[in-house]
Amino acid sequence: MPEPLVLVETQERISVVTLNRPQALNALSTGLRGAISDTFNRLRNDPETEVIILTGAGRAFTVGLDLKELGGEIPPDAQHASTDLAAALAAMPQPVIGAVNGFAITGGFELALMCDFLIASTEARFADTHGRVGVVPGWGLSQRLPRLIGANRAKELSLTGNYLDAPTAYAWGLVNRVVAPEALLPTCLQLARDILSTEPVTRGEIKRLIDAGWNSTLAEGLRLEDEASKAHSRREVRPEKVAARRAAIQDRGRDQSRK
Repeated sequence: MPEPLVLVETQERISVVTLNRPQALNALSTGLRGAISDTFNRLRNDPETEVIILTGAGRAFTVGLDLKELGGEIPPDAQHASTDLAAALAAMPQPVIGAVNGFAITGGFELALMCDFLIASTEARFADTHGRVGVVPGWGLSQRLPRLIGANRAKELSLTGNYLDAPTAYAWGLVNRVVAPEALLPTCLQLARDILSTEPVTRGEIKRLIDAGWNSTLAEGLRLEDEASKAHSRREVRPEKVAARRAAIQDRGRDQSRK
């Protein structure tokens, strides 16, 4: 029997959600996207879950969309009614802590940005390679990233596709803390317990208000991004183009991650 694509462990009102395609660096295949959406949709109404920690198995948080699947080199690994990660995470009333253990690239970077805040391992690496793949962001990166680190830094990352290491991500305000790999989950669990120590109704209202304030200036940008992403996909995204670019992107990523 195959391993589940998403692992969930719930103890003491904290659910640790682990993306579980380590052999593919947790690339977001159709099946994995669907499993993430299904998991968060279920946890949203789970009375035993008050805080969620999202992480990845192996060397990556997630390297983003599965380019082999997107490029038509392999068939989709599953069919799901919904793979809308952005909608699933946006609907969460519970705080979601992103525990970034390794690579968080492009769609994986976007998934990290959907979390309420991020704690990074010293092994974490962030990159936005949308411009290299030839796909316009569709999960909010072009709007969220500049609000977190400033427009100039966001442009540097998104227009070059260069990698960002954990210490720089901390200095730029992208992540709250950088800890040793073995301390990543313990640190996130302690923060989750700190959150649980607050009054539940008040906690939920504070999170709602912060999110509402964020979205009051973010919403129009997200609408424009969504329109641009869909229009660009219709015009420009072809399987053969993605397949041709995949090897070059992977080689560049390996070179930059060694630095």
